[in-house]
Amino acid sequence: MSKKRIGVGLISVGWMGNLHTRAYQALGTIYPELNVEIELVAAADTSEERLKYAQDVLGYKKITTNYHDVLNDPNVDVVSICSPNFLHKEMGVAAAKAGKAFWIEKPVGRGAAETIEVAEAVKQSQVETSIGFNYRHPPVVEYAKKIIAAGELGDITNVRGSYFADYSAEPNGALSWRFIREYAGNGVLGDLMGHLVDQVQYILGPISEVVGLTKTVITERPVLQMGSGTHFDVIEGGEKKPVENEDYGAMMVRFSTSAVASGAVGTLEASRVAVGPRAAYNFEIYGTKGSLKWDFERLNELELCIGRSGPNVGYQRIMANPFMGDFSKFQPGPGVSMGYDDLKVIEAKKFIEAFLGGAKLNSNIHDAVAAAKVVTAAEDSAGTGQWIKIAPTSGTTAAIRK
Repeated sequence: MSKKRIGVGLISVGWMGNLHTRAYQALGTIYPELNVEIELVAAADTSEERLKYAQDVLGYKKITTNYHDVLNDPNVDVVSICSPNFLHKEMGVAAAKAGKAFWIEKPVGRGAAETIEVAEAVKQSQVETSIGFNYRHPPVVEYAKKIIAAGELGDITNVRGSYFADYSAEPNGALSWRFIREYAGNGVLGDLMGHLVDQVQYILGPISEVVGLTKTVITERPVLQMGSGTHFDVIEGGEKKPVENEDYGAMMVRFSTSAVASGAVGTLEASRVAVGPRAAYNFEIYGTKGSLKWDFERLNELELCIGRSGPNVGYQRIMANPFMGDFSKFQPGPGVSMGYDDLKVIEAKKFIEAFLGGAKLNSNIHDAVAAAKVVTAAEDSAGTGQWIKIAPTSGTTAAIRK
């Protein structure tokens, strides 16, 4: 049987663009059952240096500084959008109007309104979408979702989640686009909290109500000429300007009556200025019969407690194994670890499978809208201190009671 050719277009050749490319390239060997032949057709970027890399190293046949050239190329079937946040809405709408299926990094828009604009364009064109919610994909997370749905933890009572990182903890870290509201929208709420919100909705179900709290810890940063560096650049003694969005965000949530965790409540936190954690993205989920814990820094492990009494009550460390998710596609047995890049390969597989008309296991534009509604409501609530109800979003892959 001849392989299905899939032409790939890439918009923005940064770290994430590299990662998307490698994920596509891995599909043929890791998921041979897809029976696809990936062709790297065209890449767009504003940097000549990155374009040269895209052609000479990654292997894209054509390069351009105009992303519309990628969208209008008849040989491009699917597009990866890996640009900075402020371009996501524009590019997502353009991709949908061009009739191209697209895999886009989060947040899809600078808040719920922009994300909904992209969703409306997708509704009109009916193109397939996938969102960069990669923390859904660790096999132990998929296993946690499975046993919760099966009732092994009993009725879910509460969840506690925190996404703490230190990537902006340096006070003299440059004032990149991430700290400017025009370009980034909100701060850590959109960057890290969006991942956490999607993760808990994927595992537990839709959030129906939220109250938020935010704080900007480092209020000024040294000025950086746009496009000349990143927030990792340290500038001593330079001119400083205000940080326009939050470094820390927290929310209390209630889950919908339609959720697997119907009636549950939770607390979610995110920080980009935590000194100590590098990528401490974790959740704890508690039920009437047991509980479980997961931390991204130990992404191949799950702490699981089932039962309230007996000689073995308490947490056991469960290691990722071939009975969980797609683990067996990457490793032969427990103790041989998967990594971050592998999660993107799983994400690419789910996107391409859906694009080809197979199972719709991919996160989609509706999941992006659902997460953005919660994040935007939390930010709005932080200004008033009032609980805000979240309108339901149809078409998501959130965990729903059966």
